[in-house]
Amino acid sequence: MSAILREAWRTAVPDLDDRHGPLPPLMLLLTVVTGLIDAFSYLVLGHVFVANMTGNVVFAGFAIAGAGGFALAPNVVALVAFAAGAFGCARVIRTVWSHRARVLILALALQVLLVAGAFLTAEVSGSPVKAGTRYALLSLLGLGMGVQNAAARALAVPDLTTTVLTLTITGTAADSRLAGGAGSRAGRRLLSIAAMFLGGLIGALLVVNVRVSLPLLLAAVLLAAACGIAWRLTRSSAPWTRPL
Repeated sequence: MSAILREAWRTAVPDLDDRHGPLPPLMLLLTVVTGLIDAFSYLVLGHVFVANMTGNVVFAGFAIAGAGGFALAPNVVALVAFAAGAFGCARVIRTVWSHRARVLILALALQVLLVAGAFLTAEVSGSPVKAGTRYALLSLLGLGMGVQNAAARALAVPDLTTTVLTLTITGTAADSRLAGGAGSRAGRRLLSIAAMFLGGLIGALLVVNVRVSLPLLLAAVLLAAACGIAWRLTRSSAPWTRPL
């Protein structure tokens, strides 16, 4: 247990001389954002995610099979928007690939604009969301989460993908000492799982009990804060800023 706690602490409060420097806590923050945004998309926009594309592929299959409560078009829109966001982000960040903080600031700036635009769209449309507005929101948020995923992939901080937990959960269980493994990075992996859970929980509470658009506002605020931190980090020339 003490090793898990030490690993969790090193993830949340990292050594700046580490290979990934201050990136791990920022990746955790983006994982919280994922939970917030997927809570909004699933609960407000129907049975569709804008970050968890595995779910959307399965939901598309449900829709084609005629299962109640699932529609094909929203899932396709989310998938296409996500792919477009990842493609566009990859094209942009390759221009600054010599510095990892500059990769992050560009991706975050794009994502702030997209999520803030989605929040304003949701505010104007009111609740329940109209069909046309639903597709606009899926497009904006899908683009934003594609951008985030492409940036996280480029930065490649181990076990902190910000959107996908399947391999994280597998690694936590399969690498545990009870399974005969070394138990490495269990603290980091558990923090990633907790961050996604926290984002989903807060997002759902806001949608159900307060105002449906508030998860997007909170996500935009967190992204703006991360953007400000990343801006300061662009001045660093520490070893962690060099590409992998």
